[in-house]
Amino acid sequence: MSFKQKINPKALPQHVAVIMDGNGRWAKGFGKLRIFGHQNGVTAVREALEGCIEIGVPYLTLYAFSSENWNRPKMEITALMELLVDTLAKETKTFIENDIRLNAIGNISDLPRNCQAKLEDTITLTKNNSRCVLTLALSYGSRTEIIDAAKSIARQVAEGKLQVDDIDEKVFQKNLYTVGIPDPDLMIRTSGEQRISNYLLYQMAYTEFCFLQKMWPEFTREDLFEAIYNYQQRERRFGKTSEQL
Repeated sequence: MSFKQKINPKALPQHVAVIMDGNGRWAKGFGKLRIFGHQNGVTAVREALEGCIEIGVPYLTLYAFSSENWNRPKMEITALMELLVDTLAKETKTFIENDIRLNAIGNISDLPRNCQAKLEDTITLTKNNSRCVLTLALSYGSRTEIIDAAKSIARQVAEGKLQVDDIDEKVFQKNLYTVGIPDPDLMIRTSGEQRISNYLLYQMAYTEFCFLQKMWPEFTREDLFEAIYNYQQRERRFGKTSEQL
């Protein structure tokens, strides 16, 4: 029996977040440049997205480019940005046909103008789609996101639009980049690394983690199904005892 057949459709995670790690190391294993790994990682993205659609997971967020990734070699960054534009150009029609809405979070203004333009174009063309929301975290850093949220709330207080005593979790969440998106139920990271690397720190307070040894270009939808099946075997107590559930 496949893992897909074992999954309980009534207990699906609503939001799966992914750290797509290991592209460069995978390419190095073949004696290739790092961009070779990123190019092959696009197939894994398609596998993850199609897998989510296949079983009905409505939100998928991919850590595509972190704020720290700007420290990588310029040649690799340029190739990554070109890959992003090319991939969006090829996949926009697929997004429309399959009712997928594209979203992006992070400091998008840091991206090259052609990347910003293509992102904006695809986001606009898919804004009314609702089957699955694919969010790309680009030039994203969770600490910066939290600081930006704090600044936004401080401005609202200074302008008299918000009272200090009214600040609670709901108010804070409304000022995060992920406003309108549920917190991740499951986070998957490939490549064997076991850390969250400044990714959705606030949102993942109660997220279940799955760390895989395989590199991202090797990831398949069956890996997604296995991760979701294992997620369903865990008891999510949110501070309560087992008896209270």
